[in-house]
Amino acid sequence: MAPPLLKLADIRLSFGSDALLDGAELSLGAGARLCLVGRNGSGKSTLLKIAAGLVDADSGDRFLQPGTTVRYLPQEPDLSGYDTSLAFVEAGLGPADDSHRAQYLLERLGLTGEEDLKVLSGGERRRAALARALAPKPDILLLDEPTNHLDLPAIEWLERELKGLRSALVLISHDRRFLESLSEAVIWLERGRTRRLDRGFAEFESWRDEVVEQEVSGRHKLDRKIAQETEWLHKGVTARRKRNMGRLRALQDLRRQRREARQATGSVQMAATEAQASGKLVIEAKEVTKAYDGRPIVSGFSTRILRGDRIGIIGPNGAGKTTLLNLLTGALAPDSGRVRLGAKLELATVDQGRDSLDPRTSLQDALTGGGSDSVFVGGEQRHVVSYMKDFLFLPEQARTAISALSGGERGRLMLARALAKPSNLLVLDEPTNDLDLETLDLLQELLGDYKGTVLLVSHDRDFLDRVATSVINAEGGGRWIEYAGGYRDMVAQRGGGMLERPAAEKARPGKRERKTAPAKNGGAARPGRAKLSFKDKHALEKLPQRMAGLEEEIAALQVTLADPDLYARDPEAFQDATEALERAATQLQDAEEEWLRLELLREEVEK
Repeated sequence: MAPPLLKLADIRLSFGSDALLDGAELSLGAGARLCLVGRNGSGKSTLLKIAAGLVDADSGDRFLQPGTTVRYLPQEPDLSGYDTSLAFVEAGLGPADDSHRAQYLLERLGLTGEEDLKVLSGGERRRAALARALAPKPDILLLDEPTNHLDLPAIEWLERELKGLRSALVLISHDRRFLESLSEAVIWLERGRTRRLDRGFAEFESWRDEVVEQEVSGRHKLDRKIAQETEWLHKGVTARRKRNMGRLRALQDLRRQRREARQATGSVQMAATEAQASGKLVIEAKEVTKAYDGRPIVSGFSTRILRGDRIGIIGPNGAGKTTLLNLLTGALAPDSGRVRLGAKLELATVDQGRDSLDPRTSLQDALTGGGSDSVFVGGEQRHVVSYMKDFLFLPEQARTAISALSGGERGRLMLARALAKPSNLLVLDEPTNDLDLETLDLLQELLGDYKGTVLLVSHDRDFLDRVATSVINAEGGGRWIEYAGGYRDMVAQRGGGMLERPAAEKARPGKRERKTAPAKNGGAARPGRAKLSFKDKHALEKLPQRMAGLEEEIAALQVTLADPDLYARDPEAFQDATEALERAATQLQDAEEEWLRLELLREEVEK
């Protein structure tokens, strides 16, 4: 077996009295593909810096095969000392490296090479640093969040680029799809120690849950053993105790072991504060157009969003996703066309740049609005420290300035603020930035259970698959197309990912096309009709009355089932009412979907 290119053994590192790394291990062979996962703050970036030779551990061994080339992508790269992005990337090349590769990589990552490094945004700086890491095709690539600030086309391109390299990889990322595509083994960093799974990330989470379950069972056994030994200590005969000092010392060791055991980090406690239900129609846009300096951002866009929809908006950076979001919510006026907002809307927002956070404000004041130590959540008053704990903030962080928070902590703060506000329309612009995998899971579950409507801008494909009921994609030239389902469904309907053009161009330039998922039986989708049939027109007239009747029936059944004594008094009536409620709810959902289909068809016919 060939020796590893890079090996870390028994790595220990402490900050003050707190041990960040406590015997961490990492071994990387030629061409190996590892992902390094763990909660925010667990020490992943620090361990990667030790692997890169940039940080010295308190103790432990680092071995690097002589002659091995290593390139490291930090989360916050330093580009000082260079005039242009091309000069920065070329400085990372060796004498034998291809000088043209620097320009190629910059262009694929959306840069020209002529950018002045002093005025680059944070995302542009990271893309330049990524190009510098990839340019020489090193033996080892250590990448810390390489997909941060990349749009979906760039992420898909980066996947293909990394798959084609022979370099050994260690990846830190919160992008599940990215990790599943590239990893062959997983290093899990938890409570300062590492565990290795020699399978890809797709199998990691089930394995991790088994490990956690075994640890919980082991702690229960330890607790029982301590209780048994303590009972012996209290009930044992004094004369025998002298002869059983070994057993007493063993009990003391058990207590020390339990006391020193580092518990797993808690989970974020998320719950959205929901306002009263909005009207059935949430947003209606007709022939909306917006342009800047003659460049069309949105052209002839029409849509109808109903209560309960979860709409994903995707596209390349600069395509106008945030502009479209602002048009739909009424925050931005269109150049032409109109947007109509539904009744009783209560909006809560998480913005992409965390722009609403004043860096000088303390964490407590950001949550309470200042001058208070309480926050209202779900109509109830809670102490701000208690609410902070739900989002994994420590009590001593209450007076911490926002400027001192990490990216993940700022993301959790934005969610805490948005979810405390009563809402029936959540507008989330890149909410997944800097969130760890466990927090992403909880956010996905929350949005899945949320009874209101969600508008979501995200580059996280797995997140879109789990959350979105439909996806609106920027196709270029101000044209937007909506695809039923999540990101995978879009790829299937479109005939390829973001790097490919649609397999069939059915809509005219500037028009929005709504595509439906393929039929479940595998057959081809029905071709669109040129006009409404008499049956369709009749259904379009009658469906609103039917939906109103079903809503009244559902309300009456809910009143019946609200009787706490009904089941005890008449179990058969309770069962009949329950089944009737399920039928009515299903019929209402089918009627709403049919009405929406016909209404969209009517709009297309009238254009």
